[in-house]
Amino acid sequence: MLKNKAHSSKRDRLAVTAVALQDHILRDFELQNLSVADHSRTKVLLSCSHVFHRACLQAFEEFTNKKTCPLCRKNQYQTRVIHDGAQLFRTKCATRIQACWRGHMVRRWYRDLRKTLPPTDAKLRRNFFEEKFTEISHRILCSFHTDVEELFAEIDRCLAINRSVLQQLEGQCGRELTDDDWQKIHMQALHREACECPICLTPLSGNSSCQREASGTGGSQPSRETVLLSCSHTFHHECLLALEEFSWGHSSPFHVCPVCRSCYQKKILER
Repeated sequence: MLKNKAHSSKRDRLAVTAVALQDHILRDFELQNLSVADHSRTKVLLSCSHVFHRACLQAFEEFTNKKTCPLCRKNQYQTRVIHDGAQLFRTKCATRIQACWRGHMVRRWYRDLRKTLPPTDAKLRRNFFEEKFTEISHRILCSFHTDVEELFAEIDRCLAINRSVLQQLEGQCGRELTDDDWQKIHMQALHREACECPICLTPLSGNSSCQREASGTGGSQPSRETVLLSCSHTFHHECLLALEEFSWGHSSPFHVCPVCRSCYQKKILER
């Protein structure tokens, strides 16, 4: 019997405390006044489950000169100072903030993980690599300098340089040499005393010393035409034609000497 009575009394006190705490949170608690250090705003829970400020309750008791609840007029009530309402609300708010922050961090971690780790499913894996390839292609395109006007200006500069080079070549190679010029060039070739063709390394037919050397060794070389270039170098005509065709083809207007690399005009020497 005593156990049932004690259990019932404990349950009643718990119910009264819960009701008073709910009334405190819903009616009296304000977010802009979370401090519990102000004793003038300290709340008191009565055994009749009503809540008042302690200072207000003491003033009411002094004014009425009796100890009764201002609402239900219950006499000889018991009081209990409560500070756990604000602490409970702070804990609840902190729990919600922490839960939101943990959820945000987990979602961020999962989003970063999906960007770096390809999925195992074939379709999702294909979409993953397509997005990666699209992102890389976009970065490459953005890194290029696509100024069309500057590109056209660079092309114009290159064309101007090529035109100037061609004009210089035409000035050097376009002028026809006279017989006197060829005579001077021939004299320079004779002073050089070139005995062999620089291409095939066989004796030239127009040089008497080379012919004497070839006859002294007992060899008989077929007679081939000798060509004189404007740079005073001499070659077999067949060898020079083969080199021109091999190097540039028939479409090139200018050729360079195999020895001195200068543009030339050529003349076949008489035997």
